[in-house]
Amino acid sequence: MSLSVIPIERIETSILLLRGEKVLLDRDLATLYGVTTGRLNEAVKRNIDRFPDDFMFEISREELSNLRSQNAISSSHGGRRTLPYAFTEQGVAMLSSVLRSERAVKVNIEIMRAFVKLRRLMGTHVELSQKLQELESKYDKHFGQVFNAIRALMAEPAGKSEYAGRKRRIGFK
Repeated sequence: MSLSVIPIERIETSILLLRGEKVLLDRDLATLYGVTTGRLNEAVKRNIDRFPDDFMFEISREELSNLRSQNAISSSHGGRRTLPYAFTEQGVAMLSSVLRSERAVKVNIEIMRAFVKLRRLMGTHVELSQKLQELESKYDKHFGQVFNAIRALMAEPAGKSEYAGRKRRIGFK
């Protein structure tokens, strides 16, 4: 797979929200970097001082269970025997200094772009939410007028309507 072929959507779908942080799991990162999960974790453990708790953390059994129930990750039948590590944006950036391949550098650039894109989208979401609240407050002020106009249309006196007293024919003329 070409390094420029990693679609940003693939990275975005791998980003999860755990403990209020956007993170990537070790297995997803290993796949993106083209290494085994064990190889990635070995490199991290050799350089553990570069990965404080706000860069990387081991997910709990409960979090793992929640992820499995949401189909975010598959069950571990015959798979790994340890709990996965979750890497924050800063942890992913630090991985480029631990995994020193050309592929790791290029993949990290794409991952950083994905995090930035998500941050922008979240900012847009906040702006839209604020605009919606503004519209709702304006809408509430005019709400009474809308209902009054509807009531006026409904209060047309009987017999004044062009259809009053006539049976409506069904079908084509």
